Amino acid sequence: MTQPKTDPRVQRTRKLIMDSFMELSSKKDFKDITVKDITAEAMINRATFYYHFEDIYDLLEKVLSEVLLVNLNCDDYQNDELNEEALVSIFLAITNFQKSLSNRCHRGYEDTIARIIRDQLEIIFYKMLLKQHKTEEDRALKITAVILSWGIYGASVEWRRDSKKISPEEFIKLAIPYIIPGIK
Repeated sequence: MTQPKTDPRVQRTRKLIMDSFMELSSKKDFKDITVKDITAEAMINRATFYYHFEDIYDLLEKVLSEVLLVNLNCDDYQNDELNEEALVSIFLAITNFQKSLSNRCHRGYEDTIARIIRDQLEIIFYKMLLKQHKTEEDRALKITAVILSWGIYGASVEWRRDSKKISPEEFIKLAIPYIIPGIK
């Protein structure tokens, strides 16, 4: 009989696997990390690994999503309106997340990172827009959330390329006067 995934033991094991993966990723490139490495680091067997994750790519995606969610602190944005303060805060969370990844091995999975960031941003922006524009057409709000998520992600990539010149906060604040009127 398998334990439900909310069982505290299951959650502890899952966290142990994720932490082991994070530890290994600080020492070697993702492409060089094997399930065997992770199971040895976590002191678990392969069956336990596969109970929690489909494969190493599933683990990578779950780890990145969780780290990003912690960075974004999504609950803080659930009731916020989309304004300058929220945009700056979201942008800082994204750039901090990307800086923390640059200290780990992230070569080879930039596309996965980009998709995870955009997906999470899209959810956040959609909820904020929905709160602000209850009577608007839902499809239009979803499209706006997609545009904002790709735009903020793209801006974070651009800032990273040019990061020595200004802080992320100064960077995003240059664009806000042109973004906010369009949202309102």
